[in-house]
Amino acid sequence: QVQLVESGGGLVQAGGSLRLSCAASETIASIGVMGWYRQAPGKVREFVATISRGGSPTYSNSVKGRFTISRDNAKDTVYLQMITLKPEDTAVYYCSAVVVTSTGPNTYWGQGTQVTVSS
Repeated sequence: QVQLVESGGGLVQAGGSLRLSCAASETIASIGVMGWYRQAPGKVREFVATISRGGSPTYSNSVKGRFTISRDNAKDTVYLQMITLKPEDTAVYYCSAVVVTSTGPNTYWGQGTQVTVSS
């Protein structure tokens, strides 16, 4: 079972930057897609960005051009660099990892890290 621990959240003013980190309990080189999702109060969890094992990123339209996802297989860590933050980016950000097993894919989640953007 993969454990994921997020860090790097906090309070920032609009226009500022933050970098989130997601440390995995096992080598992420063996993990398939990893990603970031977020959930704002009263809203459903939504996709932010994913990155394949080979390093190909995908972004939601709302963050494209402002957020960058990356993975460091040597450190078993996935990052989300966020710039030009907006108040609507305020949410709990969750890291995810998809592990394909013989019985099918399993998705693991971290506990989340709070990002608050003030106007």
